[in-house]
Amino acid sequence: ERQTAKAIRSGIRHHKMKPYKAVEKAERQLMSANAEYFYQKSLRDNPQIAQSASNPISRMWQKQRIKQQYAKAARQAGQAAAQGAAATAENGFRVTKLAAEGGERVAEFAARNWKTILIVAVFGLLALLLITGLQSCTVMAGTAGTGVTASSYFSKDKDMLGAEKAYAKLEQKLQRYLDTYEATHNYDEYHFYLDEIEHDPYVLISILSALHDGVFTLAEVQGELEMLFEKQYILTETVTMQIRYRTKMMVIIGPYGVPQVITYQEPYEYYICTVKLKNKDLSHLPVEVLTEEQLSAYSLYMRTLGNRPDLFGKAQYPNASTIKQPTYYDIPPEALKDDKFATMMEEATKYIGYPYVWGGSSPSTSFDCSGYISWVLNHSGWNVGRQTAQGLYNLCTPVSTAQVKPGDLVFFKGTYDTPGVSHCGIYVGNSIMLHCGDPISYTNLNSKYWQEHFYSYGRLP
Repeated sequence: ERQTAKAIRSGIRHHKMKPYKAVEKAERQLMSANAEYFYQKSLRDNPQIAQSASNPISRMWQKQRIKQQYAKAARQAGQAAAQGAAATAENGFRVTKLAAEGGERVAEFAARNWKTILIVAVFGLLALLLITGLQSCTVMAGTAGTGVTASSYFSKDKDMLGAEKAYAKLEQKLQRYLDTYEATHNYDEYHFYLDEIEHDPYVLISILSALHDGVFTLAEVQGELEMLFEKQYILTETVTMQIRYRTKMMVIIGPYGVPQVITYQEPYEYYICTVKLKNKDLSHLPVEVLTEEQLSAYSLYMRTLGNRPDLFGKAQYPNASTIKQPTYYDIPPEALKDDKFATMMEEATKYIGYPYVWGGSSPSTSFDCSGYISWVLNHSGWNVGRQTAQGLYNLCTPVSTAQVKPGDLVFFKGTYDTPGVSHCGIYVGNSIMLHCGDPISYTNLNSKYWQEHFYSYGRLP
């Protein structure tokens, strides 16, 4: 009865709050639309800003900065309105017609219409920002271009840590279910094939931040946490039944009343349960759940860890990311005398430092290994389309270690759970390759890891 009463009260509360939540959602959509409108208007009215937004990363930087400044101004204006519209009026908002009727009516109008007043104030603020700040907006040379603002987490710590805690609870619940599986089920035999249950908290917060234009609350992302969890962890439980036989004995009365013991085979049902848990890796999900623009934001967040490397310490979160700096290599000048190789490297080296993004295939979204190689080839004389690592290998003619030369591709197997070739890079000479690791950088092929997974060199047509 208590649970029923609680459910009823919860339902009444939900019903009462529904109109307010609808209004809140509409206000968020309006503010987002206003920011988008002002951004597009600024590009039309200011040719110098449009010119600085000539590539996807700088456009992402500009748009993110405008939306975040708009949200910040909205919060400040909301607080000011709550404290009294008279203070708002003193800050430069004049309503001439109502002012003639008295200060009280000005205050009432400002209190009732603070959102309208806010739009005017924000437009003025953003105009100033665009004139003074965005004119100097450029892509950071040789790296994934971003400003501090566009690549920063703006949600409150309590909301980000709360989202991580909520996701961890879902994982803990799944772990308990598997740990007690045999005690809570009744089968004759069990087989378990279980991936590790783990995730990178920075990947989680970067996805949520990208989904919510940089700012979210814990209440807003509950449904998305469950959606991501269901996509990351695929649990299958398969039960098969076999007819088996067991030996039974029975006493019968034989001839002349003499007891005899006979044996026979009795059939019975035998149940085998196979439990499989596939962890798709949370970092593989952004390409499934984000738009291209959101994927761009995600790549910026992962490049800098939201400028909050302190948010998830390694001691408490062993899977927390760390900011990784690219490694560099000076290609010998004689290798660059080959015009084809020089053209390839001119394109390839533009993106050193870009983060690894599963499924990424362009500078605006960043790259995965095959997306990176495909992009470089398509912009340095080839036309291969978007290939997988296996697809790139299929385009090549295998060459031996003795024959390999700068500009050939190098392929690996078993770097993650997939059939066939799983990773690729560009060979640049002296046992060095340039590849999309995390981030895009050079690496030595003589290391134990690459030697264990090496598959073949390949020469492009």
